[in-house]
Amino acid sequence: MGVTCCAIESVHGRELTVVGLDAVSGTPPPAAQLSTATARRDGAAVRLTEIERRLQLVMDHLGVVDEGPALPGVREHLARGEKIKAIKAYRAATGADRKTAKEAVEAMAGHR
Repeated sequence: MGVTCCAIESVHGRELTVVGLDAVSGTPPPAAQLSTATARRDGAAVRLTEIERRLQLVMDHLGVVDEGPALPGVREHLARGEKIKAIKAYRAATGADRKTAKEAVEAMAGHR
């Protein structure tokens, strides 16, 4: 497998990647394909984060409160003041780790 030429790819109009092309197939080597795919995924994650930030700004401006997904038992335990049981119910419903569940339940308790 020999590299005969190079191609320059623009990733999201911001980054340039120089990729050597295989002499036989005319495709980038697997490592270059992986780095390009990773760059695209990272770019998509950045765009998604920005969209979510803007949506939250609009919701805050309009006074809209997102109740989030229906989590069986969590709100009921919170209403009774059973924070630990609410965290356990949240973990069971979402599969979240203990820290994430605790933060989510505390955020839910703050919006009651």
